[in-house]
Amino acid sequence: MAWLFLGVAEIENEAVLKTLVNHPRIKNRNWKVVHFDGPDERGVDCGLLYNSNLFKVLSATSLTVPVEQGDRPTRDVLWVYGKLSGDPVHVFVNHWPSRRGGESATREKRKIAASVSKHVIDSLMQIDPLTKIIVMGDLNDDPINESITKVLATKWKQDEVTKGGLYNPWTAFYKKGLGTMAYQDTWGLFDQIIVSYGFIKRSSPGLHFKEAEVFNRGFMVEKFGTYKGYPKRSYSNGVWNDGYSDHYPTIIYLSL
Repeated sequence: MAWLFLGVAEIENEAVLKTLVNHPRIKNRNWKVVHFDGPDERGVDCGLLYNSNLFKVLSATSLTVPVEQGDRPTRDVLWVYGKLSGDPVHVFVNHWPSRRGGESATREKRKIAASVSKHVIDSLMQIDPLTKIIVMGDLNDDPINESITKVLATKWKQDEVTKGGLYNPWTAFYKKGLGTMAYQDTWGLFDQIIVSYGFIKRSSPGLHFKEAEVFNRGFMVEKFGTYKGYPKRSYSNGVWNDGYSDHYPTIIYLSL
């Protein structure tokens, strides 16, 4: 199995990503980095790590998410285009506005963020409805929320996806009660990877979607304290916890 991409969020700068890919344990895997400094006041951005043996980056752009007057700027959307084993692929890495202040009060912000990728996707699909696209990231919304079902217009059953459309495998996970993060003992599935029709149409050439997984191995689960059973976070109540993240990552598998 060959790893192709790793989309990341809340990245402080390019240096931390380059430090990671140059770590002695993985340096010989030839991973490279795409990152732009964005407008978020905390200084956190999105980034993409990619296997340069398999993916050739042809262009990369940082897409600004417009905000209302008086609102703090939010994270840009990272748009990377390249050839994946010769197959043209567009990757959008997102970190949409949080729910701080309440889900309903911040709902429109996430819908605006979703529209940034969707505007580009619609333009690409007008040229070729079989264009292969991956939309990934911490969306701060569940698969059933309007930013995803209405703005991105995703479908959760493959046979309902039409040319130019998007398939969201995480809706089925969510309906089973599975999630990537927990708040007040309620699981949410904010971390999603969405693929376009070209990845699920079996008669089209190249790579195709095979399956999805919430990566939640035992060593990533908190065993003690307030957050027992939750993802094992790096810090807990301001104290170093020797963990990973308060979110589990999600994975999709592609096959020829």
